Amino acid sequence: MTHRDDAPRVLMSQAAAQRLAQAISRRRFLALTGGTAAAATLAACGSSGSKATPATTPAAGTSGTTAVTGATPGTASAGGNFAKNINMFTWAEYDDLDLLKKWGNINLTIFNSNEEAIQKLVQGGGSSGFDMVVPTGPYIPQLASAKLLLELDKSKIPNFSNLDAPYANQSWDPNNKYSVCKNWGTTGWIYDTSIVKTEIKTWADFIKAAQGEASGKTSVLDTPPNLCGIYFWANGIDWNTEKAADLDACEKFMVGEFASHLKAFDSYPGVNLTQGNYALSQVWNGDARQGLNAVQAAGDKLSQYKWGLGAPQTELWMDNWCILKEAKNVDAAHDFINFILDPANSVRDLEFHGYNTGLKGVEQLAKDVAFKDMIFFADAQVKTMKSQQINTAQDRKVKIYSNVKAKAGGG
Repeated sequence: MTHRDDAPRVLMSQAAAQRLAQAISRRRFLALTGGTAAAATLAACGSSGSKATPATTPAAGTSGTTAVTGATPGTASAGGNFAKNINMFTWAEYDDLDLLKKWGNINLTIFNSNEEAIQKLVQGGGSSGFDMVVPTGPYIPQLASAKLLLELDKSKIPNFSNLDAPYANQSWDPNNKYSVCKNWGTTGWIYDTSIVKTEIKTWADFIKAAQGEASGKTSVLDTPPNLCGIYFWANGIDWNTEKAADLDACEKFMVGEFASHLKAFDSYPGVNLTQGNYALSQVWNGDARQGLNAVQAAGDKLSQYKWGLGAPQTELWMDNWCILKEAKNVDAAHDFINFILDPANSVRDLEFHGYNTGLKGVEQLAKDVAFKDMIFFADAQVKTMKSQQINTAQDRKVKIYSNVKAKAGGG
């Protein structure tokens, strides 16, 4: 999925996969209890841009910390005189806990959106207590301008050289002054062919199916840009448009014609759909892959479910490792980034969350990974992906999103 001429320029958010058994049990629990993150029902009208939280972390929408303990606390690293301890502010379901333990002790505190993370860090004035944060690319300039990020010392990250060129030197962080790619992904759909019998090839087809065969059984990602993206991509409009006419048309259609057909705003619908909770879902590729993994592991009929990459245009997002300026464990944070950029560790990370980590030769190293075509994309596919931009339309998209939720949930 590498494309050398049109390097990826950001990921939004992104997403991740947890251990299969945890994913199934957690999503089943949220579906039964009406949780507002992974299985947010329309009536609940939950927060935007949420990412679901695994059983090992606090419930979505709440703050809390999970300790991932490896080596004895205070043990010095072989690479320097520092303890391998980190407080990390990150997305849920995004890291192999056993891999983290292999490095040392990491306390994970979960945020549900980039906006939430930035708000908390800004309010803390740099004294948040975290050493690292994992933001999506276009939000890095905002963090940097607030003087919250530490400039990286790449002499302490020799494995930075393992990162493939297209995933370095992004427009939102030239020369990787503050960030290193964690992984990147894209957006498409997954559907149950026993219900949606008409093949979905484009976002226009997605809309038609949602208003037809999958009416009342469709979920969309719980983020304003992705919700609006459905309309823009289907109508050949740049999803970063700032034109009032485009935004007006989007709101008119999404609120007036589309909202009533929605069942849920769910950023992790993959397993939910394959458990029969939805017939059609907008989905990030890694989560769709988790759904198919669940089907395969259960021995159910894999051909009943179909994944499709968004077309003719869709999203490209990139999440990143960053060190906070007020970090107490700066050397440890650099050492962890170097650790995760080791090819063996990177592939193990990829196997867990199902997203391309951007290392040189990672596709060949991950030769035994299931559903590789949902992780690695051809050059022609990457050319159809475009990253989100934070621009003057951001507030309007949030308003559209809120109005769609209100109309869909009757609130």
